[in-house]
Amino acid sequence: MDSRAQFQPQPITEDDIAHFLATTPGFFERYAGLLASVQLGSPHSGRAISLQERQVELLRRKIHDLELRLAAMLRLGRDNVGIADKLLGLFQVLLSARSQQDLPGLLLSELERRFQLPQVALRLWDLAPEFADLEQAAASAASTSGAAALPDRLYCGPQAGQPALAWLAQPEAVQSVALLPLRPLADAPPFGLLVLASDDPQRFQPSMDTDFLRHLAELAGAALSRLLPVRHNSAP
Repeated sequence: MDSRAQFQPQPITEDDIAHFLATTPGFFERYAGLLASVQLGSPHSGRAISLQERQVELLRRKIHDLELRLAAMLRLGRDNVGIADKLLGLFQVLLSARSQQDLPGLLLSELERRFQLPQVALRLWDLAPEFADLEQAAASAASTSGAAALPDRLYCGPQAGQPALAWLAQPEAVQSVALLPLRPLADAPPFGLLVLASDDPQRFQPSMDTDFLRHLAELAGAALSRLLPVRHNSAP
């Protein structure tokens, strides 16, 4: 066997060249003329451009992407401030309500008006006797069994035949929904369920940030807990 074949050098690959340039930062300082003479194809015009021009194009693209991300962050910040203002206004109305009987109706009307929700619904169970005749109060005989069939965790996503949709005036029009269990305290069992429905399938999505909905459920639960018997409102 020819010994020269055993030591035949392997061809240099593009990866070898890229590795050499990445690990030899002084190469283009020693060969500055070579750097200036490198010509690349522009992805936009198709003409040959210098390496420096290509770098400028890349930097412009990065700057443009950063500007888009910054604009999106600013829009998100404005949206969050707007939501927080609406939420604050909603609970200012609830806190200033003169009659506890008015709380459920005020909550629903303010949600519709402030957040442009086409359909909202609310059911409450195990209320104090003086509030048993509220439109939103579940029938006492069915309150326990009915509550057991409802979700005890926040749901946000497409409507999937949830029983609570039957509370809406037009359940067939619902494309996405948020179901918010209401509690008097964070670790207490739910005493109600708030339904936010939309004919827009993108309005409520499983992937969306649900912090706002969680805060809404907590504050609505705290406000409506005034309708519960005194023992439910007492801290352990």
